[in-house]
Amino acid sequence: MQPASILVVDDDPAIRSVIIFALEKAGHRTHAAGDGREAVSLFSRETPDLIVLDIGMPEMDGFAACREIRKASEVPILFLSARDEEIDRVLGLELGGDDYVTKPFSPRELVARVAAILKRSRGSGEAEARRLGRGVVSLDTHGHRTFVGEQPVALTAQEFAILRALMSWPNQVFDRERILETAWPDAIHVSDRTVDSHIRNIRAKLGAAGCATVIETVHGVGFRLGPCVAAP
Repeated sequence: MQPASILVVDDDPAIRSVIIFALEKAGHRTHAAGDGREAVSLFSRETPDLIVLDIGMPEMDGFAACREIRKASEVPILFLSARDEEIDRVLGLELGGDDYVTKPFSPRELVARVAAILKRSRGSGEAEARRLGRGVVSLDTHGHRTFVGEQPVALTAQEFAILRALMSWPNQVFDRERILETAWPDAIHVSDRTVDSHIRNIRAKLGAAGCATVIETVHGVGFRLGPCVAAP
């Protein structure tokens, strides 16, 4: 895995130090912020490859910071939280988070989660360098890019993984369990509700770019790729 630039955001200096030490030991470069406002400002200047983002912070919490960052970027985000509650995990992932780690955590596990997210967001590195296409939608699987016609559409790593799976097997119906295995192979705190939220996000993003039908719901079963026709 190539070294990455990682923004570490936590209001506890001791926790920041532990995370930074572990990430730099793994070869990554780090930047640090003590609250959400500082994180948003630092992100706009440094444009890191990934953000480790605590949820419970003063000034601006992690959820609010994520919302601000998501207005301009689909950078991968790994949430940290002192509370192991499903509502926090679900909300974090629905806001566009890529994974969720509960404190106290193992630095080794956190580094492994970071590596897994970076691998997904950068693509597998295979020499396939091919495009998947259906109707007006195409995916550059090597460059990890999505297009409606010639217009690029920014998808998160999970959204891209879901759409790539559906486009790779366009005639198959994917139940939610299979989608979970495809988009979150290393995460354990993901629910069916989160899958539905990501499907809605994909539909909304591609719909705004001019694709009327990208994913169809097969009631009682799951989802499959739609005809991906242009909106009238």
